[in-house]
Amino acid sequence: MGFIADINPVLPFNIRKIVPAVDSGMLGRLEEIRLRALRPLALGLDTGDVFINESGQVVEDPQKAYLVTREDVERCLGLVSGSSIYALEEEIKNGFITIPGGHRVGITGKTVLESGRVKTVKYFSGINIRISREVIGSARPLLPRIIDREGGTIRHTMIFSPPRCGKTTVLRDAIRMISDGLPELGLPGQAVGLVDERSEIAGCYCGIPQRNVGLRTDVLDGCPKAEGMTMLLRSMGPSVIATDEIGGQDDVRALEEVLNAGVKVIFTVHGSSLEELAARPALNYLFRLGAVECFVQLGRDKRAGVVKGIFDAKNILKAGAIRCIN
Repeated sequence: MGFIADINPVLPFNIRKIVPAVDSGMLGRLEEIRLRALRPLALGLDTGDVFINESGQVVEDPQKAYLVTREDVERCLGLVSGSSIYALEEEIKNGFITIPGGHRVGITGKTVLESGRVKTVKYFSGINIRISREVIGSARPLLPRIIDREGGTIRHTMIFSPPRCGKTTVLRDAIRMISDGLPELGLPGQAVGLVDERSEIAGCYCGIPQRNVGLRTDVLDGCPKAEGMTMLLRSMGPSVIATDEIGGQDDVRALEEVLNAGVKVIFTVHGSSLEELAARPALNYLFRLGAVECFVQLGRDKRAGVVKGIFDAKNILKAGAIRCIN
């Protein structure tokens, strides 16, 4: 398991012995490692979470699981930050830190406010290590449907699903293929501008992508989506702009500017159905603007990232399937 080499150095000693002892089949399905002070050590799998004892075995009785101490949490954070928490104050304020390998370490505790906004976090009580995995080929089923063969580019594409259904994984793989090109599908390599606000797509560490996002992809890491899209548009000359979890009015205004510049977009949104998405004013405006030509719906079967449907926007509007678009 390649990620163990990334994760183990930031685990406190007691837990560093436990995780590698977990069944290899279970490690292959591991999505999260959760350390909550004075509560059982938990692993998040693709099928739900389980509690683990000191021998790395699953236990149904939480009382028999390894009990995470406050010292475990503090030691883990010290290892993540290189014993310099203040150097990562901005990341801590945002609630997470990205470590080598592109894995994200979420943090909870007592927030300190300044002028009504989070200044930092102290009295750390919980850590969630989210495992970043590349699934090469996960976007292959949708690429033939989102490519504009005549234009030699892609169609404006929205990927949507409920949380934890693989949107980021599929988006990452789509970016890689769009950037590298698919000659067999009539798609030459595209200059892709990626705004990775939460460092989840490219998994940058010190500005360098830890994940394969393609040969022609320029990444703005940790940058707000709206500002980042505008920056890339003005400075990097992208053919395609990609980002994760569009939702706010600022995002929509930036997307409109991208569209007006003739640049293609591919992005993700949280949502269970087209009707649910269209009920949100900002997204409804995007649909009416023509910012989405192709909808890709993901779900979860035995794994995340299962393509449940690919819908052409013109056909949907003709059929009146999204009734709240007017």
